[in-house]
Amino acid sequence: MPEPLIGVTTYLEPAAWGVWSVPAALLPAAYPAMVHRAGGLAVLLPPDPDPGAARSVVARLDGLVIAGGADVEPVRYGAEPDARTGPPARDRDAWELALIDAALDSGTPLLGICRGMQLLNVALGGTLVQHLDGHTGGPGVFGRHRVTPVPGTRYGSLAPEPVEVPTYHHQSVDRLAPPLTASAHADDGTVEAVELPGTGWVLGVQWHPEASDDLTVTRGLVAAATG
Repeated sequence: MPEPLIGVTTYLEPAAWGVWSVPAALLPAAYPAMVHRAGGLAVLLPPDPDPGAARSVVARLDGLVIAGGADVEPVRYGAEPDARTGPPARDRDAWELALIDAALDSGTPLLGICRGMQLLNVALGGTLVQHLDGHTGGPGVFGRHRVTPVPGTRYGSLAPEPVEVPTYHHQSVDRLAPPLTASAHADDGTVEAVELPGTGWVLGVQWHPEASDDLTVTRGLVAAATG
């Protein structure tokens, strides 16, 4: 059986290399490497100027990863920006929300990572805490803390025991979207994983599995995409 094709969303940022300084579709190499190590084939999905293309894109995929990155623009969940909220990435917000909608409608397995989990919550009607402390190791450095699974959830079946995870975020779930279930928490009560109950495979994690050797959630995605 061929490896499942897993789409991974990217940044759209100014970048420089050699003699060039141009806008570029960027993604830390750890994301496609994570997909490959879990048994999938990774294809990168830069923001498309036409979010309507999302359905055609998702129709060609076996699974989808919404990657980490910039803060979700607060207008997306009816809030005013906090002074500590970063600048918006409107192209990414529009594109990734369209991809999430398409994946949910089609039943395509979906994994949201950090921003991706937050965006999944917003897409389904939830809101975000715009700033919290203690979930990074400092600028540009991953922190580590424990997450504890909720028994009986999809994530709990993948990882039934508490684990230490790499973390880098200052935003988190505030009001959980009504369709979602919280499936892991940090010791301070922060929601660290969410999922959509039912027959489809939809999971969001607040931490960064691509920065770890632990392939538990990525293998879960690849298995669902293979089936």
